[in-house]
Amino acid sequence: MDDLARIAAALERLAPPPPPSADPLAHAAYVWRDGGLVAARAFAPLPIDLLHGVEAQRAALLANLERLAAGHAAQDSLLWGARGTGKSALVKACVGAVQAAGGALALIEVAADRLDSLPALFDVIADVPRAFVLFLDDLGFDAAADARTLRSLLEGGAEARPANARLVVTSNRRHLIPRDIKEQESAINPRDAVDDHLALADRFGLSLGFHVVDQPLYLDIVRGYAARYDLRFDAQDALLWATKRGSRSGRVAWQYVLDLAGRAGKAV
Repeated sequence: MDDLARIAAALERLAPPPPPSADPLAHAAYVWRDGGLVAARAFAPLPIDLLHGVEAQRAALLANLERLAAGHAAQDSLLWGARGTGKSALVKACVGAVQAAGGALALIEVAADRLDSLPALFDVIADVPRAFVLFLDDLGFDAAADARTLRSLLEGGAEARPANARLVVTSNRRHLIPRDIKEQESAINPRDAVDDHLALADRFGLSLGFHVVDQPLYLDIVRGYAARYDLRFDAQDALLWATKRGSRSGRVAWQYVLDLAGRAGKAV
């Protein structure tokens, strides 16, 4: 054994063993980390009825996750659209609602840069008598080639996800991959470039769009949060808050209500 091999072996012996994976039946939510399940420290989704302006998306996603929890056929889901419009909050709220109704469902959050480790996760959960939402938040690819792993996992690959698991992906891009006009114009067959960009999004059986929040909807979202926490607010003050942040969204509305609660000396 040469010196480098001896050093490598010594370092391997000194490295701490990976922590044991959390019980896949014991927790409401997990994080997939370093080849094991880690129980989420604080899974506290918003009550589903607090999410205003996304009623159609809420109904579709909730029905799909209820089917998954019941062991029925269910779709992989793509939630796409503007930032701060409630995509991630809706995923967690729907999982929480299914759990509250007694559904055997858990959420597993997977980092976007850990796609290549998903087959190992599939091995961990495939035989567990429980359904799982594999949640990939804010996913996007810079080129079509980067998305091949996910395409294979979604459909037709040798290591496709097990029947008790479905992917739920959020993205700011409708097709997950930017559509570069110059690339399409320079392609030998521009239609092939378009098809390559659409190929990944088409593999999601459920695609839900989230759009920019207008002023009336923004105020309606604020009003719903304020009513839930017994807070009074002034519409002009709420609009000024959004103006200072350069956008109106569900996220900005929630941040305003947090500030409102703090000013009132309340916890939420």
